[in-house]
Amino acid sequence: MDQTRLDLSKYRLDKAKDDLCVSKLNLENKKFAQSINRSYYSMFHAARALLALEKYDSKKHTGIISYFNQYFIKPKYIEPEYFKIFANAFKIRNDCDYDDFYIASYEDAKVQYENAEKFIKKIEAYINQTVKMETV
Repeated sequence: MDQTRLDLSKYRLDKAKDDLCVSKLNLENKKFAQSINRSYYSMFHAARALLALEKYDSKKHTGIISYFNQYFIKPKYIEPEYFKIFANAFKIRNDCDYDDFYIASYEDAKVQYENAEKFIKKIEAYINQTVKMETV
C-alpha cells in the first residue's frame, strides 16, 4: 500500500477522533444538536479514512455511505450493525441540521456519541488489521 494513501487515512482518522472529542464537549455542555452533528461527522471521517485505502472518495455523503455498505458490509468484512449505526447517524444529523422543529435530547446525543465511539474503534481496528496484513 502506498504511503500517500496511508497518510490520508491516518489524517482522516485523526479528524474523526477530533470530532468525537468535540461531540463529547458539546454533550457535556448540553449542546445536543451540535453533539449529534459532530458524532455523525466523526463517523463520516472514519469511513473516509477506510475508503482512502481503497482510493475512493465522494463529494456526497450518500456516496460514502453507499460505498461503505457495498464494499465492506455486504461482503461481511464489517458487521451490518455498523452500517445501521452510520446510516442512522446520517438521518439524525440531517434532522438536527435541517428540520426546524427537531429537538435533540440528551439521550439522542448520548446514543450518537456512544455509537460514534464504537464505530471509530471498529474502523480503526479494521484499518490496522488490513495494513498489518499487507505488510506481512
